Formats: sequence, structure tokens, C-alpha cells
Amino acid sequence: MAVTIEDVARRAGVSRGTVSNVLNRPEVVLEATRTRVLEAMHELDFIASQPARMLGGLRSRSIGLVMHDVGHPFFAEIARGVEDVATRENYVLTLTSTRDDDERQRASLRLLLAQQVSGILLIPTASGADDLRQVRERGVAAVLLDHEGGANECSVAVDDVRGGIAATQHLLSLGHHRLAFVGGPRRGQRHSDRLNGMRSALAASGKQRRPAVQAVTVPADTIACGEEAARTLLSNRATRRLPTGILCGNDLLAVGMIRGLTSSGVSVPDDVAVVGYDDIELTTLVGTPITSIRQPMYEMGRTAAELLLSEIHEETHTHRNVRFVPELIVRESTARP
Repeated sequence: MAVTIEDVARRAGVSRGTVSNVLNRPEVVLEATRTRVLEAMHELDFIASQPARMLGGLRSRSIGLVMHDVGHPFFAEIARGVEDVATRENYVLTLTSTRDDDERQRASLRLLLAQQVSGILLIPTASGADDLRQVRERGVAAVLLDHEGGANECSVAVDDVRGGIAATQHLLSLGHHRLAFVGGPRRGQRHSDRLNGMRSALAASGKQRRPAVQAVTVPADTIACGEEAARTLLSNRATRRLPTGILCGNDLLAVGMIRGLTSSGVSVPDDVAVVGYDDIELTTLVGTPITSIRQPMYEMGRTAAELLLSEIHEETHTHRNVRFVPELIVRESTARP
């Protein structure tokens, strides 16, 4: 017959809850008591199987990461940071993709809760940050990633306004004053902040003119959408001049933008300077290496995972909202017009 938690509790002279704490939260149990429980487990040859923990209402030693697309270089690098911390602390990491769909996000959260994960990291959809409330209501630790959080939650994000400012100041310093921003509603506040950063930098420079920034909206952050945005800008040349400086909402859009412009005979950077965002590895591998706003993707994932594990294990955990500062990386896609 299999040895149960109740058997261990009787042998050690403690409650079932104390045995559960030794298995799941050993730091909250006095050392002498923890030693007595571990000795009882050894004497009884007790094996704490994962299914048994879950059936007993205990949290599994696993965490979940809900993100937009596990195949996207930006999110994949964040996941690497999370996974390294999880592996170091002997946790299993479960990844799910939402494709920026609210219902897929809610389904992913329900699935992870059903699996009794100890905590969840969420990179929310454009309108789905509030979905994490149902996780906290279940008493499960949760951290927002790539999104600003409130006072009652942990979060890890990047100051995208400052990213937009840095890109714009770089373009202005090169002599570019006809500027455009290419981004999509699917990234919600992130792209809005980058565009607002552009506008703020223009206003501060005293060079803001009509029109201030030409905004081109795309349905997704892909190379194909970047090419389509280039065609949109080129088709508008009959009514407005082609911008000489363009900030793209991510690097994949920048790759597509450069491809679309050069295929139509527009030189990058001689005619148009292009700046990307994220600084994924691809920016250095294309024909024209791309100037980009670097986000510390790995560090974001690592920091978020450490905050989550702190919330799981520490009774006196204090919520923190960590905001990283992005960095301008200058390459060959930007130059004086």
C-alpha cells in the first residue's frame, strides 16, 4: 500500500498541513520540525508524486507563462529568461500562446489553474490585463510581463515612451524632420507609448511641424505587414512627401519596411532612415543591419520569474513594478538624408 501524507504526519507527530508545507513551502517550517518530517518520509519510503499533490489540493511545482507567440524572437527570449530561473529553482515551466486573442488568453489561464500551477506570468493581450484578477482571486501568485502593473501586483515592463524619444532624437540629430511611425493596435499600449514618445521628442525639439508624425497602422507585427506599410507610404507620395525617418514598432516590421522600400528603388538609409524596436538577433543578419531600440528581453523574463517565485515562497513578499530603460543601438539603417 502506498504511503500517504497522513502516514507521514502520524509518524512525525505533526499535522497534515505541516507535511504539505515541508513539500511545498519548506522555508515556513521550523528547521527541527522540517527535519523530523523528512526523517519520517525516509523511514516510510514516502514518495511525493505530483498527481498525489494535485489530488490533495496542493500546488504543483510548476509555473505558467502566457504569451502572444512562442515562435516570435522577442517572446522567445523572454521565455528563455523565465525558463533559466525556473530550472534553477526546480520548477517546471508551461508555455501557452494567445496570438493576442482575449478568449485564447482566458482559456490558457483556466487550463493553468486546473493544473494547479504555483504561479502564472502573463504577457497580456491588448485588452486582457484584467484577466489576471481571476488568478489572484484563486490565491495563485501572478506577475504581469511587458505591461505596467498597479500597486497591488508585481510587473515587469520597459519604458516605451523613452524608447520612442530615443529613436526620434536620433533621427532628428541626423537631420530628419519628416517622420513616420509604423505599428499596430494589437500591441495596444506598447505601440501607443512609442508613438507618444516620438511626439514628445518632436515637441521638445521645437521642430514640430504639420503634420507632426505620420502614423501607419498595421494589423500585425510581421515582415509582411512591414512591406505592406512601405507600399502604403509609397502610394501616398502623390498627396504627401515620403518621410525620411521611420520608427517601426518592432524589428520584424523594420525588416519588411526596408524590403518594401528598396524593392521600389528607395535607398535605405540614403533616402529613408529606418529604426526598429526590440533589437532581436535578426537586425544584425539582414543586408542592411538595422538601428534598433534594445529591450532587455532575457532580463525581463528572468526578473519576472524571480518576482513570481518570491511571491510564491515569501510570506512578507512586497509587490514591485520594475521598469527597464531601453537603449538605442545604432547600425547602418540610419544616416543623414
